Amino acid sequence: MRKKIVAGNWKMNLLNAEAIKLFTEITTSLATVKNVEVLAFPPSIYISELSLIESKIGLGAQNFYPKDKGAFTGEISTAQIKNIGVTHVLIGHSERRAYFNEDHSFLKEKVNSALDYSLTPVFCCGEPLEIRESNTEFEYVKNQLIESLFHLNETDIQKCVIAYEPVWAIGTGRTATVEQAEAMHAAIRSWLKEYYNETIAASISILYGGSCNASNAKELFSNPNVDGGLIGGAALDATSFLQIIKSF
Repeated sequence: MRKKIVAGNWKMNLLNAEAIKLFTEITTSLATVKNVEVLAFPPSIYISELSLIESKIGLGAQNFYPKDKGAFTGEISTAQIKNIGVTHVLIGHSERRAYFNEDHSFLKEKVNSALDYSLTPVFCCGEPLEIRESNTEFEYVKNQLIESLFHLNETDIQKCVIAYEPVWAIGTGRTATVEQAEAMHAAIRSWLKEYYNETIAASISILYGGSCNASNAKELFSNPNVDGGLIGGAALDATSFLQIIKSF
């Protein structure tokens, strides 16, 4: 059985006291939640303090630099995030690709570095509007996976989680249908089978990251190839986030 996962990406939001309050509220309510792995990706400056709170929530880093140490002013290394309690890392998020020009080769390096430190990569893939409108979204997403993730061997690929983000449906006023989400998830699983094998394809969790919220989570999660969600804005409210978790 592959894991059911709900991950909250807090992005560049919340002040310290707000982060602690949100994390604590979610933690307190998780006592009744079973069979769902819950992750939080807070701003890195809060991770150390949040790691001191006893919780079932796994802590993830939104970003890191794939070197052990060195003259990289302003960056945080893989070794440093591992040292403060991080278990998961986001890699390839659409905002990192678009705003910070992270290309395929750099994302591949980040994947390798994360695995070197026994961190779980949550590898994000997804197509922008112009790709969706040109009907080349499947080729586009497959290429993202081939270039930055499918170089891994059979052992290492099973240590990864994949998150599909339809970039064209985030903040654009357009909405991806449940059928569109399932179609891409099914395609990703078929590519895992193509590049690895059926057993591996069936074991890897694929999350949906396209404006998943408390009102549509249950329908999305009912699809056979959707194993959970990478949640943005709805993860900043404990009540909403917990409703999503309990959608399973």
